[in-house]
Amino acid sequence: MNILYRIYQLFIALPLVLLSTGLTCLATIIGCTIGNAHFWGYWPAHIWGRVMCHVMLLPVHVEGRENLQEDQSYVFVANHQGPYDIFLVYGFLGRHFKWMMKKQLRNLPLVGKACESSGQIFVDKSGPKSIQRTYDNARRVLKDGTSLMVFPEGARTFTGHMGIFRRGAFQLADELQLPVVPVTIDGKFDVLPRQKGVNFLTWHRLRLVIHKPIPPIGRGADNIKHAMSESYDTIMQALPLEYQGYVENLDQ
Repeated sequence: MNILYRIYQLFIALPLVLLSTGLTCLATIIGCTIGNAHFWGYWPAHIWGRVMCHVMLLPVHVEGRENLQEDQSYVFVANHQGPYDIFLVYGFLGRHFKWMMKKQLRNLPLVGKACESSGQIFVDKSGPKSIQRTYDNARRVLKDGTSLMVFPEGARTFTGHMGIFRRGAFQLADELQLPVVPVTIDGKFDVLPRQKGVNFLTWHRLRLVIHKPIPPIGRGADNIKHAMSESYDTIMQALPLEYQGYVENLDQ
């Protein structure tokens, strides 16, 4: 069965993945340049995320969409299991949002340009002015009523376990007094663990759990600490037992 799945990936899924990725990037770049950036900056990628999961025959289970209010902006924070996290979130979160992503992703052929055209936020830590510019862009997105999606670990896991959370997303939520929504991503590490080189996927069910929003309890350090702690514990508790518990990530 595993051999048949690999043959399928190589000769059927891979061409479809490359085609859908190229079309998504072109639609996003052209649409955001000449038309409605709010529409073209989200919907092509939303469809792409679903296609990427379905083409690979990966079943997806979503919990907790009922926890979100229609006209509310949120700061979504999720654990980072692997590259397929992006497709699961884009395809199945069901909300308009912008990513906070590493600035190195801007250099990816076509994909980087699509991210730039659609207004994703590149995190630049090269100096105080660059960091300030990153946070200014994030504030602008949130004040405009769009939500923000962040991987607070800042790096993919090597083990399936969670690393430490960085404060940035929680500071933004505190400053703008927005609720933080923990999101648990489960199954991606089993599908494609972090390894060197190009690897085949392993079939496994994917699960996206959208937890109840954590409202501000005030303003300042106590609120930030509360949101970080609650988010971390909530995300971890929804993971399978084998991936619960902190494991140091040397890439952080």
